[in-house]
Amino acid sequence: MKKLRIILYSIVILMVCAAILQAKPPVTVKMTKGEAKVTLLNGSAAVLCPEEKEARGLKTNDSVKAGCEISAGADSRIEIALPDKSIVRFAEKTKFKLVQIETGANGSRTIEISMTAGKIWTNVRKSLPGKDDKFDVSCHNAVAGVRGTIYRLDVETDQSALVKVYDGEVRVAALSRPQQQKVAPIGPPRPVAGPTAVEGPKPVSMEQWVYIVKSMQKVRISADGKAGKPESFTEAEDLDDWVKWNRNRDQKNLK
Repeated sequence: MKKLRIILYSIVILMVCAAILQAKPPVTVKMTKGEAKVTLLNGSAAVLCPEEKEARGLKTNDSVKAGCEISAGADSRIEIALPDKSIVRFAEKTKFKLVQIETGANGSRTIEISMTAGKIWTNVRKSLPGKDDKFDVSCHNAVAGVRGTIYRLDVETDQSALVKVYDGEVRVAALSRPQQQKVAPIGPPRPVAGPTAVEGPKPVSMEQWVYIVKSMQKVRISADGKAGKPESFTEAEDLDDWVKWNRNRDQKNLK
C-alpha cells in the first residue's frame, strides 16, 4: 500500500512538472538599447528613418531609433518614452530628429534631440551619480543640457527660441557653428602674394554665452543667436492648454 502511494505521488509530480514546462512564458514588451517608443499619438505624424526612402505614418507603440526624423501634423501631439525612462512630448507642427538615444548597462546615457520647429516638453529622469551623462535638446542657435528636470523648448518659424524651466536647472548655451568664409568682390586684376602658412579651420560660434536657467525661469534666444538674461515667470501667466496637458500627462506617468 505504501509503495502504491509513492508511485501515485510520483505520477502527480511528473504531471505537474510537464504542465509547467509546456506552459508558454508571459509576453513582455521591452525597448531595446538605442530605441525609443511612441507611447501616445493624438492626430497624425510622419517618420523618416535612415534605412527608409520615403516617410511613413507614425503609430502608437511604434519603435523609433537614432537618425529618425519625425514631423507632427496640425492639431497633433506625440509622447515618446526614451530608453532611460525619460519622457518627451511634441506639439503640433513640430519637426525634430532623434540624433542619439543610447543607454549603457552601467546607467550612463547619451541622448540628443535636434529641433527644427515647434515645441518639446521634456521630463528627464535623474541621472545616476558618477555616471557619464548627456541629455541635450538643441535648435538652430542653442543647446539645452540637463541631468534631471522638467522644461520646454519652443522654436519659432524665424528660428528664435524660448526655454522655460519648471523644475530643476538647465544649462543653455550658444550652439557653435563653423565660420563662413567671406567671398571677395569681383574687381580689376591685382597682384597675388606668394604662398604662406594658413591656420586650419576651427569652429567659431555666432556669440559665446552660457546661462544656468533655474526653476520657474525662462530665457529667450533671438534668431541670430543672441540670448537675453534669464527672468522669472509665474504659473498663472504660463497656464495654457499645452502646459495643462503636459502636467496631466506627467501626473499619470507617476502612477
